[in-house]
Amino acid sequence: MAKASGFFTPSLRTKIRPSIGVSRSGFCLSEGIFKRVVCSSGIESAGTHVSSSQSRIPKLVNKGCKLVGCGSAVPSLSVSNDDLAKIVDTSDEWISVRTGIRNRRVISGKENLRNLAVEAAKKALKMANVEPDDLDLILLCTSTPEDIFGDAPKVQRELGCTKSQLAHDITAACSGFVLGLFSASCYIKGGGFRNVLVIGADVMSRFVDWTDRGTCILFGDAAGAVVLQACDAEEDGLLSFDLHSDGEGARHLGAPINDNENGSVLEFPPNRPSYACIQMNGKEVFRFAVRCVPQSIESALEKAGLTASNIDWLLLHQANQRIIDAVATRLEFPPEKVISNLANYGNTSAASIPLALDEAVRSGKVKPGHTITAAGFGAGLTWGSAVIRWG
Repeated sequence: MAKASGFFTPSLRTKIRPSIGVSRSGFCLSEGIFKRVVCSSGIESAGTHVSSSQSRIPKLVNKGCKLVGCGSAVPSLSVSNDDLAKIVDTSDEWISVRTGIRNRRVISGKENLRNLAVEAAKKALKMANVEPDDLDLILLCTSTPEDIFGDAPKVQRELGCTKSQLAHDITAACSGFVLGLFSASCYIKGGGFRNVLVIGADVMSRFVDWTDRGTCILFGDAAGAVVLQACDAEEDGLLSFDLHSDGEGARHLGAPINDNENGSVLEFPPNRPSYACIQMNGKEVFRFAVRCVPQSIESALEKAGLTASNIDWLLLHQANQRIIDAVATRLEFPPEKVISNLANYGNTSAASIPLALDEAVRSGKVKPGHTITAAGFGAGLTWGSAVIRWG
């Protein structure tokens, strides 16, 4: 990584590191009443080192949360590598060797992000045996909403909720779903919520330059959802989190507003802006992922008091098979313990982890009681890991 990026250079040690580490639970409450929230962040300077154990948030007294349902949805249109070879200079072999991707789903007709989010949510609610009005909160993790002000309230409406439950979006690109799990855990363990729906959904095809073979081959559209439910502390299924961001790396991956449409400061009214297509420096993103993601997973495992040998499944954001393989190798996870459906769907951003989880659960691969280490990483730059137990 170039020195200017910040997150691979010694200069990072002189900064406040924007990270969050939570073990088991991060809040104190008694008989469902919120008492206090303790926030902790690691600060690392040239002469000081704060370990993950020193910066942990105190353990919750009597509340946990667990995953009780999942669902997913994908568009009907499947676009193969051969299909892409008709519009850009590429081939099935070129794409599959470099990425592991062979197909991806893309919205068409009347399909949109909310359609996919609602379908995935309904499946998760059905598996969890939870009615829409039993939900206390809906979190929609997306960077591609139909409405710039957010889509979660509209998803709430389309699910048939009638009790005005809180519903809001979370924007963190490919890390969004992991942040959604963390937020849901906080609401349950610290706010007394009982049922929380977390949806990861993105329609990346709308922000892809379909003439750029470096990016158009990577992305697809999808949605995935899980239901988290309050439980006794000894049944807690969200064991630990490790979360980070570094804006100095933002230039390597993003979809910014087009500067040439904003006009000068003397012009009024401002020109109507539009977003650029996804811009990515693939080599830098690869280096970032294979270095930072294993470190984050190791930190999350330490906070949970576990090692890689205690984990049944490794579930990474489905960005590139080379990244998945490199992270698994560094952590010494055998291939048979790595969940991957990248070949069929490509990179679906915030949807990739819940989509892969849903398929693994419904196929019988992931069973109740299995422990999973999940990690998301991407634009922001953001990255984070979670150690979770299914069921």
